[in-house]
Amino acid sequence: MFDQQTSAVPRLVDRAPTITGAEIAAELVPPRQFETATFESYRPDDDFSSQAVALERLRAFAGGWGPTKSRGLFSRAKKAPAGKPGVYLDGGFGVGKTHLLAALWSVAPGRKYFGTFIEYTALVGALGYREAVHLLKGASFVAIDEFELDDPGDTMMMTRLLSELVSHGSRVAATSNTPPNALGEGRFAAEDFLREIQAMADNFETLRIDGLDYRRREIEGHAVALPDDRLVAAVEQAAAAGRRVTRDSFADLVAHLGSVHPSKYIKMIDGVDVIALRDVRQLSSQTDALRFVAFVDRVYDAQIPVLASGQPLDAVFAADMLAGGYRKKYLRAISRLVALTSAASA
Repeated sequence: MFDQQTSAVPRLVDRAPTITGAEIAAELVPPRQFETATFESYRPDDDFSSQAVALERLRAFAGGWGPTKSRGLFSRAKKAPAGKPGVYLDGGFGVGKTHLLAALWSVAPGRKYFGTFIEYTALVGALGYREAVHLLKGASFVAIDEFELDDPGDTMMMTRLLSELVSHGSRVAATSNTPPNALGEGRFAAEDFLREIQAMADNFETLRIDGLDYRRREIEGHAVALPDDRLVAAVEQAAAAGRRVTRDSFADLVAHLGSVHPSKYIKMIDGVDVIALRDVRQLSSQTDALRFVAFVDRVYDAQIPVLASGQPLDAVFAADMLAGGYRKKYLRAISRLVALTSAASA
């Protein structure tokens, strides 16, 4: 019924995008909702003092770039403060880490890059390691959001990449839900790579940011799930209003994500205003679940509302998944799905 009534609406599963290294590099800027993020627009929660501490420490880190305001004829440019070449923002999801990372990026001078961990690994995959280093080398600042190490190959590659960039003068900053010396924990035999992980961690000053998820503070409850007839009506209404809507069955989309590299998910949703998913069901495969998390991250970055029927989208991750090594990834996705489905139904 859903497919018959919305047959004129395009589907994400019909998209098989390609992406070049140059296109990935061109996208290495803050996502839409953080394009204008500044230190001034960050509002620390008074109940969690670590947020204000992190803000001031990042202001000091940023003070290492460029001259201060002139105070007279013989005023001098401020020198970079002594310390590590990078800063690492560790904390739960929804506490403003990406906002602060984007604010830091906005004040960095010259050539600079902002991307998710998966975008940097995709860049290396598209260009090759040497060419990726050549592209990034000499940048004033490299920001890495959602830093995760899910396999030994990524551990080795990101360790080498960061080491080379720092050795050529780049300053770096990263966000994650996991302290840098615990990356990979619960996912692979981290002890076998302790030296590499520690070498990478040594580049960062770690700043812990505590707090509550701002998305859940603003939105209560679960992800919004619609009956099929209301989903059809919402798709038709959005299309009639000139919004570019896609509609897919949840199972078909999850299967399709397995045939597209996660670095290309951003191209899958290019030009889309609303995503509709029918018959959402709990995921049984962790591989499928992790691909879906990567897809949700790109949808959230693009701020595309999601309409869905079936089970609420915050219930797609099974209890054993939420208890495992990828728990924080799944919780971040749940937070974002609640926000995206609430925005679609507003």
